[in-house]
Amino acid sequence: MLEHLRKIGAHNAENLRTAAERLLTAIRADGLVCTAGAGHSLAGVMETFYRAGGLSAVRPLYHHDLLPLHGAVPSTRTERRTGLAEEILTGAGFQGGVDALVVFSNSGVNPYPVELARIARTAGSPVIAITSPTASAEAPKRAGTTLAEEAEIVLDTLVPGGDASYPADAPVTAPLSSMANAYLWNLLLVELFDQAATEGVDLPVWRSSNTVGGDEANAANLEHYGKRVPGLL
Repeated sequence: MLEHLRKIGAHNAENLRTAAERLLTAIRADGLVCTAGAGHSLAGVMETFYRAGGLSAVRPLYHHDLLPLHGAVPSTRTERRTGLAEEILTGAGFQGGVDALVVFSNSGVNPYPVELARIARTAGSPVIAITSPTASAEAPKRAGTTLAEEAEIVLDTLVPGGDASYPADAPVTAPLSSMANAYLWNLLLVELFDQAATEGVDLPVWRSSNTVGGDEANAANLEHYGKRVPGLL
């Protein structure tokens, strides 16, 4: 697993720089970075939201029925439902051309992630996919195309079809996608921080509320984003 993380860091270096440029443009325009996923890809969305050291300008796109904890098999059916992406983007007040979209999906073949990317790009927004084209190639294309094909920028997790990684000769366990998603997101934050610092942009980030002065440091971000990101307050 450690070797895999090192590999994807090197593999995605150029696309990470481009993705950070797109996010910085959105933040400069006081836009939001909307993050989305379904099933276990929601672990990637959770990593982006209200997290110590994380970006404050994040709005997670969420639907109760996409989370396996609320029903595992129903969550799979929900991800395959055509039209849900448009419903969620509209309900969130997504601003085409201002907000950016980051979509996590290992296979990237179900209607929900594919339609999110297509709608956001059509609206003029940058779309960053954290996905595995290799896994996409081995999966049934339920939306006729894939997240990787619809996105502007692909951060490739290099995860094989089926997600499992162990034993190497016939993998059945130790899935890689959740670790790869979190790692690529954090590499993206590092690149975003460096670009913001170079350009003199004060990047809005969260401090841990369990440190001295943390609540006070977060107050301005809560004031600025609280009304636009319902999950914050």
